[in-house]
Amino acid sequence: MIIESAEIFLFELPLIKTYRTSFAEISQKRSILAKLSAAGMSGYGEGSTLPFPFYVPDYADTSFLVLKDFILPQIIGKNIENPAEICQLFSHIKGYSFAKTAVETAFWDLYSQQLQQPLWQLLGGTSNQVQVGGAIGIIKDEYKLLDEVALNVENGVPRVKLKIEPGWDIQPLEKVRQNFPDLPLLADANSAYSLKNLELLKTLDNFNLMMIEQPLAWDDIVDHAELQKQIKTPICLDESILSVEDARKAIKIGACQIINIKPGRVGGLTEAKKIHDLCKSQNIGVWCGGMLESSVGRFFNLAIATLDGYIYPADMSSSDHYFADDIVTNKYSAQGGIAKAPDFLSDFAVNEEKLKKYTVSSYQFSL
Repeated sequence: MIIESAEIFLFELPLIKTYRTSFAEISQKRSILAKLSAAGMSGYGEGSTLPFPFYVPDYADTSFLVLKDFILPQIIGKNIENPAEICQLFSHIKGYSFAKTAVETAFWDLYSQQLQQPLWQLLGGTSNQVQVGGAIGIIKDEYKLLDEVALNVENGVPRVKLKIEPGWDIQPLEKVRQNFPDLPLLADANSAYSLKNLELLKTLDNFNLMMIEQPLAWDDIVDHAELQKQIKTPICLDESILSVEDARKAIKIGACQIINIKPGRVGGLTEAKKIHDLCKSQNIGVWCGGMLESSVGRFFNLAIATLDGYIYPADMSSSDHYFADDIVTNKYSAQGGIAKAPDFLSDFAVNEEKLKKYTVSSYQFSL
């Protein structure tokens, strides 16, 4: 199909409460929506990066510029038959995975509509049911932290993730374990430690964690391999894995036992599926992480998480858990630790009025 026009929107949704990790805190979520039009159809995709370069180098404003100046000119007027082809058109652009994801997922939406086949089935999903876990930011009030964990447990989530950082690691894990001894639990460090913290990281073995996510540098695999030799807790890599090649190298040197696949971080569903397939062949478990996506981004995450190699619960709490509002009419929701992958993005229905309300900047490119 020929891409006749493209629009990009830099938008910002208000959060219900501030979300804190080891590298920053946010009270509003800035993101990018791409809209592609072809053959009388419109497809939407989201590149849900962050408003600052603290997670990976890409961030929302620069991703918007890369889309405007480099990616959109590559695709307008092109006859594109499948998602792999659209990825090839901008494969020469280094980095900016979230910008690529916005366009790539918008094309997947078009492709699904053209074939009249649910996206989760197109990707090879085995069931449209996805297990969804809870994720809790850094809350340094112990009582509030325990209340938040209890709320997740009451809502039936199959596991809880706690954000940690130096100075706030042993204490919260100890408190949660004392109160919830059987709760499946993982810790996410977001690159806050180094091998200088080896003795402390060894201590985490005492808490019977499912995994520790990205404890060391965001671009490292070598030190993670050394750490994995010295701790029992499985290491899960996140920021370090930007492509299937990164995953292959990490697995080869024993840097991890688990990989968190975020479609936005790796450039879209095409690359995410390649990483899934590699990990499955190497007996490496995967799960789908989140980047505080709107319901649009959640749709694509849900679709890829239906593949059978995704053996751990996803990070995809309901829209209402984080956002005061959304850019769709039918907001994404999970119930009792289970979410259903919709057949088509139109099931959520992008609300153009709400999108306009929260848009900070926009740009249109057409034939």
